[in-house]
Amino acid sequence: MAEAILEVRDLVKHFPVTRGVLFKSTVGQVRAVDGVSFDLLKGETLGVVGESGCGKSTLAQVLMRLEPPTSGAALFEGEDMFKMRGPALRRLRRNIQIVLQDPYTSLNPRMTVGDIIGEPFEIHPEVAPKGSRAQKVRELLDVVGLNPEHINRYPHQFSGGQRQRIGIARALALRPKVIVCDEPVSALDVSIQAQVMNLLGDLQTEFGLSYVFIAHDLSVVRHLSDRVAVMYLGKMVEIGTEEQIYEHPTHPYTQALLSAVPVPDPTMRGRRDVIRLTGDVPSPLNPPSGCRFRTRCWKAQDICATEVPALEVRVADHPSACHFAEERAVV
Repeated sequence: MAEAILEVRDLVKHFPVTRGVLFKSTVGQVRAVDGVSFDLLKGETLGVVGESGCGKSTLAQVLMRLEPPTSGAALFEGEDMFKMRGPALRRLRRNIQIVLQDPYTSLNPRMTVGDIIGEPFEIHPEVAPKGSRAQKVRELLDVVGLNPEHINRYPHQFSGGQRQRIGIARALALRPKVIVCDEPVSALDVSIQAQVMNLLGDLQTEFGLSYVFIAHDLSVVRHLSDRVAVMYLGKMVEIGTEEQIYEHPTHPYTQALLSAVPVPDPTMRGRRDVIRLTGDVPSPLNPPSGCRFRTRCWKAQDICATEVPALEVRVADHPSACHFAEERAVV
């Protein structure tokens, strides 16, 4: 089994809710990420899925040190990321990069492509001496499938898919070991999505990258991921290999998500077992007691309101956070 490059343990991120202008007081906390644990192995892709507002992007920001954690630990190659300062933190920045969701707003419109991709070399000059930076940028453009001669163009002169390739080239500039992909294809057309997904797969093979791939489209996640983690309201509810999650789901929420995935087969129309969840998604400001999914779950019983289900192996050889976990085939 491959060695873990990133180990996350009981990660918590709460955002305080304040009231007042001159004299502010904290009246509550948004529990965006509330006790998340997982391992990312060297060379693998861990897909993180869940509906909007479940805490996926907050998880990405905390892993990138863009937001400080409320509590918990994250070990990168055995060292606690959240305790790093100075030179150690600079080395961490080199090794963990991010590809953002929106290719239109993640690039500075006043900078040329060459300046955007070459900017990491200004911060980490040891990676590329000044005289070789233009050539390095051209090589990166070629690696992601763009014309190196377009180095002096501006972002508005490229399409959405091309801009996302520029963002990927920028993330690759420092030769990182881990890339956090925060919904990198959700703003792209379907045909362009496939091109970018294939590019990410090729780059992973070529450079030995590890991905944390965040998305809400389960078919996209399945295409690239080795393992999949399902999030609901700030917590992981099921983790397993791609086959375990898609062929043998055990948590009711995972089963509901899979039943909603469109199947491009007209003969299946009216024959699929679609699970329709009732009720609204609870607020992370005041999540339900016990199991957070119980207010929408058809299996909920008294124990679900009083006892938080642990994320542990119950059936099907992979962890699930449900007191009544059982397999259910979903087409």
